[in-house]
Amino acid sequence: MAERQRRSPRQARAEATVDAILQAALQLLRTEGGARFNTNRIAEAAGVSIGTLYQYFSGRPAILAALAERQAVEIRQRIADLVIADPSLSAIRAIVRVLMTSGERPEVQRLLTDAQAEHAGEGGLAAHHLAFLSTIEGRAQLGVELTPESAFILTHAPISLLRAAAAEPALGLEPQALEDELVRLMEAYATALAGR
Repeated sequence: MAERQRRSPRQARAEATVDAILQAALQLLRTEGGARFNTNRIAEAAGVSIGTLYQYFSGRPAILAALAERQAVEIRQRIADLVIADPSLSAIRAIVRVLMTSGERPEVQRLLTDAQAEHAGEGGLAAHHLAFLSTIEGRAQLGVELTPESAFILTHAPISLLRAAAAEPALGLEPQALEDELVRLMEAYATALAGR
């Protein structure tokens, strides 16, 4: 099992250091892409020594995994808020749009998606699935009873398809058309669930 963080930041100063490292890493990815993304440049941009960086992260893959995790948590919360506010079919497009628009350039998003996929064995998507269900439990009036299987399909289908699309840029999928097809898929499934 790969180690994401070496030390857990327990004090405010340590948390601030980890945050500075991750903010600097994300800024480097956004401005320079993955080619020059290394621990020395990240430490320099964060204003910490390389030794300090290695106290918290074992290397570039661990930093990418932490960035991917942060992004996934943010997206999960945004979607939970949408589902709680409007658990109807009309929210599906907004949910798909949140999944599709991380705001990152395609190269950056691919690096984060790959990092997240590599660490899926450490809880990854399953952990986010369970956390999402826990967040909306008792707070969203879905109008259908979710079985473990239907909840799995609802949470995993769009994410898995978007990961596949990100992994295959040569397909040249047009974002708006892909969004429309994902919405059609999810609306059809949600309608079928409601009709049971």
